[in-house]
Amino acid sequence: MDTQFDIKSFETITVEIQNNVGKVSLNRPEVLNAFNDRMCHEVEQTWKAFRVMDEVHSVLLTANGEKAFCVGIDRNDSMSALDDSENLYGTSNNFMYDDPGDALGPKSCDLWKPVVTAVNGMCCGGAFYLLAESDIIIANESATFFDPHVTYGMPAVYEPMKMAQRVPLGEILRLTLLGNYERVTATTAKQIGLISEVVKDDSLIEKALWLAESIAAQPPIAVQASLRAIWAANDLGRLDAMALAPSLLTTGMSKSSLEEGQNAFESGDRIEYRYR
Repeated sequence: MDTQFDIKSFETITVEIQNNVGKVSLNRPEVLNAFNDRMCHEVEQTWKAFRVMDEVHSVLLTANGEKAFCVGIDRNDSMSALDDSENLYGTSNNFMYDDPGDALGPKSCDLWKPVVTAVNGMCCGGAFYLLAESDIIIANESATFFDPHVTYGMPAVYEPMKMAQRVPLGEILRLTLLGNYERVTATTAKQIGLISEVVKDDSLIEKALWLAESIAAQPPIAVQASLRAIWAANDLGRLDAMALAPSLLTTGMSKSSLEEGQNAFESGDRIEYRYR
């Protein structure tokens, strides 16, 4: 484990590990879980620590408070993005822009363990850094999704670029260009493929935890290899992704794991599955 990973020192998130699930909760409800430099650092450190923690098989990401999952960057807090320099971040020119949310996503931190994200309340702007690199997203009935960048005179660039891999082009264009003038409900978010399920407000964490624990209960290497393969297919062209398939398959499988799987099949024990 990273020796700098000290959960007790965290101020903006809470982290706990149980049943092979690492639960991460954004914890700035007083500002609707907007992120500042501190939160970005603590989230990044958590993703990187989970990489080397074999006891963490999957991740549950959510937020404390009932009003919002995350409303993006905290415009009232001191952040390097908002310094007094004419050029962003004080670099010599804006071609060297440092994106404040760059390390918020698990994949950007090279974490290839499944992330289940439970969205409660408002989810907008920079929150899409987290959604774009989640693997399964569910939301409660109160959840809404929007991107206010253009309304406040800022181009929306990184967020829609990342989200365009999750939702149809026309939908991300509409969400981005309407800014604060339209909010996507949880029902609509499911219809356009942004989330996979809408649940009752008081059932959100219970359902998300079931998803994360069900994933965590399966052989982790097989799960992680499958995850990596799907993201490779999403990020690369078909032929490039298929060229990686043999190495991903052999890395995530062995004779011993095949034997364990066969033994489990022959044991007669059947999983009590659910319908969706």
